[in-house]
Amino acid sequence: MARDAWAELEGPIGPLFIAWGPAGVTLVARAEDASSFELDAQLRTGRPVTRVGHLPPGLADQIARQLGGEWQPDLPIDFGGLTRFSATALRKTMEIPWGEVRPYSWVAREIGSPRAVRAVGSSLGHNPLPCIVPCHRVVKADGHIGEYGAGGPAAKIAMLATEDVDTDELEALADAGIRYLGDDLADIFCYPTCRRARGMEGDRIVRFRAAEHALLAGYQPCPDCRPVDARVFAD
Repeated sequence: MARDAWAELEGPIGPLFIAWGPAGVTLVARAEDASSFELDAQLRTGRPVTRVGHLPPGLADQIARQLGGEWQPDLPIDFGGLTRFSATALRKTMEIPWGEVRPYSWVAREIGSPRAVRAVGSSLGHNPLPCIVPCHRVVKADGHIGEYGAGGPAAKIAMLATEDVDTDELEALADAGIRYLGDDLADIFCYPTCRRARGMEGDRIVRFRAAEHALLAGYQPCPDCRPVDARVFAD
């Protein structure tokens, strides 16, 4: 029987264990108990797994780039063993840019299942590939940081801090009920971490509690972060 392999690699907030097989990366975990990781990897794929000294150079380079914020659409990942829904939700999560966050409802809407927010939350909560599939970039609907399956809220905050996300500011906006920022010059509104929002300054910034408020005020959804489905408002 062919054996999968695993090795240790430095991650954004500490070392990671990474397992891979013929179809790509199968499991990622923060480095702790090697024996438990091997067992989890074998249970996930049904194949034996052996520790080796390092990842293949090409795979290691792609993973390092992914962890550094360069989305690698060709990074080989084995989503086998997951439902089609979970795999789709995880793939969509990989499209969230480095240094930005989106709510669970955004992921649900983007994959064509806007009512399945809880199912998205469950899929990301059981993400077998944390860091590589950046579920730390998905937050609660009200903007609060929320939970994180790979170490809890403290680890999630630490992960976001490596991407220059000001989590204190996000929490303050969430506490104030602010979910979107509008640009008074461009007449668009965004999620607070969108690259366009980061370019807003001073009196240009208009704060909104709901997308409906922004739309009624004449603002259009940002085409980059897509805070609402603009097709609903076409014509």
